[in-house]
Amino acid sequence: MTLVVDASVAVLWVLPQNGSERALALRSEQPLIAPSLIVAEVGNAIWKAVRRAEVSREHALTAIDAALAAVNQLAPMEDLRLSALEFSIELDHPIYDCFYLALAEREHAPLVCADKRIAEKAKRLKRVEIRPL
Repeated sequence: MTLVVDASVAVLWVLPQNGSERALALRSEQPLIAPSLIVAEVGNAIWKAVRRAEVSREHALTAIDAALAAVNQLAPMEDLRLSALEFSIELDHPIYDCFYLALAEREHAPLVCADKRIAEKAKRLKRVEIRPL
């Protein structure tokens, strides 16, 4: 079964913290897909970890590739823009997270996320299955 994963899950693959074991277990699921936005979001999270001196620059540069290697397919975010904006307006939530919802809806695939805020809001959507990590 295809699963959509968001950046909150991908970050747990490379920056160990609470929930990393559950996130790593997902890597055996196939295929894992995400909107191309995941590249920027994972990179931003890793950059923040470098700024906080939690990881080295060298680790950061390999971590982004390691996180993205687990994703089997990246969907162009441009293709998801209208649905993402609709979800953003409907949920009164930033559009960034809604790209993942739009992909999950389009692919008829569950969205796995570690972000409790969007998982809770997305429960109102009957057309997208959310699987909190």
